[in-house]
Amino acid sequence: MPYPEIRPRRLRRNAAVRRLVSETRLDPAELVVPMFVKEGLTEPRAIASLPGVLQHSRDSLRKAAVEAVQAGVGGIMLFGVPATRDETGSGGVDPAGVLNTAIRDVVAEVGDSTVVMSDLCLDEFTSHGHCGLLTPDGGVDNDATLAAYADMAVAQAAAGVHVVGPSGMMDGQVGVVRKALDAAGHRDVSVLAYAVKYASAFYGPFRDAVESALEGDRRTYQQDPANLRESLREVELDVAEGADMVMVKPALPYLDVVSAVRAAVHVPVAAYQVSGEYAMVEAAAANGWIDRERVMLETLTSIRRAGAQIILTYWAVEAAQLLRERY
Repeated sequence: MPYPEIRPRRLRRNAAVRRLVSETRLDPAELVVPMFVKEGLTEPRAIASLPGVLQHSRDSLRKAAVEAVQAGVGGIMLFGVPATRDETGSGGVDPAGVLNTAIRDVVAEVGDSTVVMSDLCLDEFTSHGHCGLLTPDGGVDNDATLAAYADMAVAQAAAGVHVVGPSGMMDGQVGVVRKALDAAGHRDVSVLAYAVKYASAFYGPFRDAVESALEGDRRTYQQDPANLRESLREVELDVAEGADMVMVKPALPYLDVVSAVRAAVHVPVAAYQVSGEYAMVEAAAANGWIDRERVMLETLTSIRRAGAQIILTYWAVEAAQLLRERY
């Protein structure tokens, strides 16, 4: 029947009705908060391009982990910022390195109350800032890098991590990491594959957070933002190699990719709302141009609606607190 008999606005008449018929819901348990720990800090340090996000000391990281658990977030993704770097990124494998130490600290503090994840990549640990080992002519050596990733995965698992996140976009990385974990007896450690990671301009503030030494770009291994079918191929390969979960990064500029990946696989799909996405909203809110909390939740809802079951976001703790208050 046409108007006036059909009136969709009946289902928008007040907050209670809108809540009842809402098609997409955010849950704190689906949010993962990235956290940075910097070697040698005694107090947390603000990151200018990421308002509200900190480089943590060991002590402040433990406290932040407890706060995240109390808010109900589903997980914590850890990134390490070492005091020194070298050509091979050896600090990423060192059991006493900043990231492996942080894993032990957080697991000791919160145990299984949340999922402790770790970034599995060399870029934070290399003096050149690339995600892998370099060839003599300065290119990234895919297969030599895989061997380093295998060692790094085992080191992180030995530190107690629940999930490793290979993020370097090396061909074959998921299979090599899975085999290394299994061979070392860490069969229960899951792999969250950064299966779709674009060579994006939205990563700038993150590179401030980890004090990246990168010069140039990563376009020879991260994906072309113009490509979608290539992403589906990457996902298919990672699932075949043993990925327990797959991720799309960034999130908002690639919601069509998130949706396509969700339709293509039967494993959980994650999306990473990256630093540039976060920083743009914070900057606009600081200027009074947008309603910060509404935009925060609107962006997260859009990622969830596109099909991401898990969302990595710097707003995870705050968003979780808001959701618990409202629902």
